[in-house]
Amino acid sequence: MGNLSNEEKAAILVLSLDEEAAAEVMKHLKASEIKRLGKHMSRVSTISSEMITSISKEFFSLAKEKGRLISVREDFTKNIVLKAVGEAEAENILSEVASIRTDDNPITEKLRDVDPKVLMDFTRSEHPQTIALILAHLRPDKAAQILENFTPEMQFEITRRMATLKSVPQEYIDEVAKTLEKEIVTGATASQDIGGVRVMADILNKMNRASENAIMTALEDTDPELAAGIRNLMLTFEDILQLDDRGLQEILREVSSEDIGKALKLVDEGLREKVFRNMSKRGAEMLKEELDIMPPIKVSEAEVSQRAIIEIAKKMEAEGRIVLSRGDAEDEYV
Repeated sequence: MGNLSNEEKAAILVLSLDEEAAAEVMKHLKASEIKRLGKHMSRVSTISSEMITSISKEFFSLAKEKGRLISVREDFTKNIVLKAVGEAEAENILSEVASIRTDDNPITEKLRDVDPKVLMDFTRSEHPQTIALILAHLRPDKAAQILENFTPEMQFEITRRMATLKSVPQEYIDEVAKTLEKEIVTGATASQDIGGVRVMADILNKMNRASENAIMTALEDTDPELAAGIRNLMLTFEDILQLDDRGLQEILREVSSEDIGKALKLVDEGLREKVFRNMSKRGAEMLKEELDIMPPIKVSEAEVSQRAIIEIAKKMEAEGRIVLSRGDAEDEYV
């Protein structure tokens, strides 16, 4: 135990980070710190529960010594989500968060009372492969927020690795959480599927358009087949507007006039007219008037509204209320 460096100890914790704790840690990581810890994390193998217990005790001792343990309120998750994506998307995300089983996110539960800054002191940097592993365990909106903070070059590296990530031994995910409870990992399952093109498509759907385009362009240049697979699973605001009239009307009944107004700022006149045609005469007139008097808004603000509508559409699709086509898919319905 004495021959392990702090970075080697940190590797054991960081490999199991998940959900909110990972999101808060990743926000503050520096690119210059990534390489040092990454090589240690890539070499971590199964170790004794006694050693993990010792590392966990050291971590919590450090937390207490620095006085950074915090008491988490019941609205902690809500506040994090609101800060991450704003009110426009928070309701949908929170409803999904509520459905996540606690045993799917063990490390979050065990570290929820620790200030994320303490975790950042204990764990600092990762290799792109390790970052891909961590992002694969986060919700797409959180992973997108973190991915946007990297340089375009790092975004491409992480994206490429994440899209081709298949599985990771379950013990890596469970080990720290079990040790925090002073229990020995039993390893009920051999591995857990993570990553892949579907996860990557979900994450890109949550990113701003500039970052999304940059990543997809880089992927298309280096791996056209992979890029095509991701694009076919992505859902854009334009895809939603290509719905048949009945489906579009269903969606328009569920979204706020504020979101649809902002979202339409980024589409051409033809698509706007399709929206108007699928509203009541009075509703269309009000929306046109709102667009005429709406002051200029940031592209990012309009994209937030588009993503909020996309999430509503995906939820409706899951409920069987509408059928969506993605990207260049050529499927026909009869």
